[in-house]
Amino acid sequence: MNIKKNLFFLFTAIIIITFTSSGISFGAAKAKPQEGLPSLVELVKKENPAVVNISTTQVIKHRKKGEPKERSPHGQGPSDKDFREFWDDFFGELPKDFKTQSLGSGFIIRKDGLILTNNHVIEDAEEIMIKLNDEREFKAKVIGKDKKIDIALLKIEDKGELPIAELGDSDKLEIGEWVLAIGNPFGLGHTVTAGIVSAKGRVIGAGPYDDFIQTDASINPGNSGGPLFNMKGEAVGINTAITASGQGIGFAIPINTVKNLLTQLEKEGKVTRGWLGVMIQEVTKDLAKSLGLKKEEGALVGDVISGGPAEKGGIIRGDVIIEFEGKKIKKMKELPAIVANTAVGKESKVKVIREGAEKVLTVKIGKLPEEKEAAADTVKEATNKLGMRIQEITPELAKQFGLEKAEGVIVAEVERSSPGFEAGLRRGDIILEIDRLPIKKMDDYEKQINKKKKGETLLFLVKRGDSTTFFTIKVEE
Repeated sequence: MNIKKNLFFLFTAIIIITFTSSGISFGAAKAKPQEGLPSLVELVKKENPAVVNISTTQVIKHRKKGEPKERSPHGQGPSDKDFREFWDDFFGELPKDFKTQSLGSGFIIRKDGLILTNNHVIEDAEEIMIKLNDEREFKAKVIGKDKKIDIALLKIEDKGELPIAELGDSDKLEIGEWVLAIGNPFGLGHTVTAGIVSAKGRVIGAGPYDDFIQTDASINPGNSGGPLFNMKGEAVGINTAITASGQGIGFAIPINTVKNLLTQLEKEGKVTRGWLGVMIQEVTKDLAKSLGLKKEEGALVGDVISGGPAEKGGIIRGDVIIEFEGKKIKKMKELPAIVANTAVGKESKVKVIREGAEKVLTVKIGKLPEEKEAAADTVKEATNKLGMRIQEITPELAKQFGLEKAEGVIVAEVERSSPGFEAGLRRGDIILEIDRLPIKKMDDYEKQINKKKKGETLLFLVKRGDSTTFFTIKVEE
């Protein structure tokens, strides 16, 4: 009997051990070991050497009273140009030009010393110095730059092979994925912060091709131009902007946007973009209904530039562009970037919806004129009080809207449910007066808006088409 009992217990033990080793347990559920936060030590050791500190020497030009003021780029906080404005406001105009220094970040992308950074880090610089992680310093020269995307290529000369940051695929980034930022915040030198991808495709009003990665990895003034790494050690973005109204939020340019432009920047020093020649707007729910569309998708053509590629290709006002060269256009903002990256002279297939029916047109893409580039650069968020972005009227826009002079500002965008939208202002409205005072340039607009406090009302005189109308807007912030 004892032998049978022993054999029974032995057999039972063997079964339990076998099932347990296979991942099967009896009784209370076996808790799965929890994974901790990722260790970044080895990643930092590997990538730190490729990140550089950038210092520039600039000349702040003497500005007479009444001349337009310049603003800090991309919400990066106070700049030397802000200091000039402070001096002007309290002590009068600066007596003469003076030199100043600013700091930023960058990263080496090729062993022969090619460095990627933001354009606003080196803009107007007389001298650019690069400091490596090993404390060596080099004078850099600008190879190419692009203001619209806010990127610049620099070059330093070194006899040896420099450490590089491998470029990744930003399209594969997932929301919630861990990322690492390395840069030179506040001039402190190499600083590492980590967080997750909070969102993709963010539009923050920085320019016509906004498409930012949003992250909660700390990004501060001086981080501009530094790399955003994924956990594989690949640079997936360029840390570019912060927002003054929020903490713990930063924005990076997707590296795929940059990779498409590197060859042009290195060979030509600038970027040549494709041009379609249309003014477009978002397809809202109400517009979709009135146009007989099944979905709120595509880019609605509000106007066609006379003599431009679109007009020559047969696109007309009221067409809804839903596809360009086989790429679906779900949101209006997707179209400009796709067209811009299309080779000049390429005959492209454009699918539109016209009067409820799909139609495929062939358009020969033109070159984006320099004048239109300059016009696009003036679009900026003028104030958060009214929820509108405005653009100064250029000679091209004046001609397009039948204006005698290139004066005033035009509404480029109105946020839904904002004070401006609720009052009735819409994209394309030309603001002639505010509180009975003429608006001839951007400074006039901002001066009138900033006079008002929360609860006060502004009186707008607006030209829409062939008529002029008064609107009252109550300031909510």
